Amino acid sequence: MWPTKSKIVRKHCLLIVFPHYSHRNITVEMLSTTFPQEITHKRMIKDCDDELKTFLMTMETLGDKLGPLLFQFGKFDKYAFKSLDDFLARLIPFLKKLPKEQKFAVEIRNRNWLVPKFADVLREHGIALTLIDQGWMPRPWEMKDQFDLITSDFTYVRWLGDRKGIEEKTTTWDKVIVDRQGDLSEWVSLLKKVQERRIMILAFANNHYALCRRRHKA
Repeated sequence: MWPTKSKIVRKHCLLIVFPHYSHRNITVEMLSTTFPQEITHKRMIKDCDDELKTFLMTMETLGDKLGPLLFQFGKFDKYAFKSLDDFLARLIPFLKKLPKEQKFAVEIRNRNWLVPKFADVLREHGIALTLIDQGWMPRPWEMKDQFDLITSDFTYVRWLGDRKGIEEKTTTWDKVIVDRQGDLSEWVSLLKKVQERRIMILAFANNHYALCRRRHKA
């Protein structure tokens, strides 16, 4: 059962959802992670059946705690894929190999590929389009009138920020460096409408989004 009220914590490569959270007692409801870069970056979802099978079998050990799995693709240059059509020609057959009982999300970093055609492919296969707030990519509220951003029965949100830009400003991880209140207000408005559609929302924030890491005593 999908949690309705959760505290979401990012630890290493796992997105961990805690529906019941106290300072000393944690009940893990769901764990989610990204696919290995061997699959998404090095092989670019080509000739990777063995790696895919191994990863999915490993994830199955989580049982009913396993949440959506994320394909986090990098920014592809013209030598990898000449166009969105070239990418979809490889992506579509790959998506057909995925187990129907598992939930997946896809994140891309080629801004010109965020078009209705791409969203329609994900929707046809029940894959969530990952909504990101990242340096060079358009934010969801800048695209919401172009096509429906929701392509599955859940949505996957990532607040990433500008890693290079923020590390040029500081190397100290103890305070907020970038004021994101304006952007977060836009996110609230957007996600309220998603929630009204009874779509489950999974979200996490990278330290580079605003750069704030606080330590808590156990």
